[in-house]
Amino acid sequence: SFRVDIPSNLRRRGVHDVFHSSLLRIHEPNDDRLFPGRLETQVAEFDDRDDEWAIERIVSHRGPGKTSIFEALWRSGDRTWIPFSSVAHTRALAEYLEALG
Repeated sequence: SFRVDIPSNLRRRGVHDVFHSSLLRIHEPNDDRLFPGRLETQVAEFDDRDDEWAIERIVSHRGPGKTSIFEALWRSGDRTWIPFSSVAHTRALAEYLEALG
């Protein structure tokens, strides 16, 4: 892996600066006549929605104790299974366990 010097505005937008060597190529400057719209300043800005990846609630679980996995409903609407270690600190888990009794 290699650390690449990228502009600070890309780092602020969440672009990581470490890449595996198989992903790297020799830089060839953009020819805007052939490939318009490939300037770094023309990349779309996305709203920071930190709450999008917050857990809305825990729906169910499988397994005992610390080896449990939990089905999480995210505020984005997605549902995924995540391990206990990832939800142990969340309010959603505390509410789920309280509802179970």
